[in-house]
Amino acid sequence: MNGKIVAGFIVVIALAAGIAIYWLQEYAFYETASFSPGAEIELTPIEGGQPEPILAENVQGIDSESSPIRFRACFTTPLSLGMLTETYVTYPDAEPLIAPTWFYCFDAAAIGRALESGEAVAFLSRAGIQPGIDRVVAVFPDGRAFAWTQVNKSAGQSQ
Repeated sequence: MNGKIVAGFIVVIALAAGIAIYWLQEYAFYETASFSPGAEIELTPIEGGQPEPILAENVQGIDSESSPIRFRACFTTPLSLGMLTETYVTYPDAEPLIAPTWFYCFDAAAIGRALESGEAVAFLSRAGIQPGIDRVVAVFPDGRAFAWTQVNKSAGQSQ
């Protein structure tokens, strides 16, 4: 009888730990991202210089101070892909990171497939948001666009 109580206690503790870990990964620490002046969606111009804000509408985003790679945003832009590719730096190694399941507008798998097929184009928003971390924006021909932060290639290299 004592063994059943101990085993039951272990199962209850494991279940509670699993629920806590899931909640911490999916919900804890996230907050609505601010897109006020000075925190707009930006792209880096080909001609050099600082990233500059682009026209972005219906922007919704999430971010977290607990990790530099938790930023995600969804928006639309009236700017054409042709104009964007002629004006801003493309980002060849874009790999969208999975967003929490409750942030419905950001589908990393679909964005990744579109980038691989050439349907969408990725641009450098801002290099070095934090050491080794870049902000990336992917734009579709219909104006849908998505932003995220990811580890850049230089982060894995020793100096």
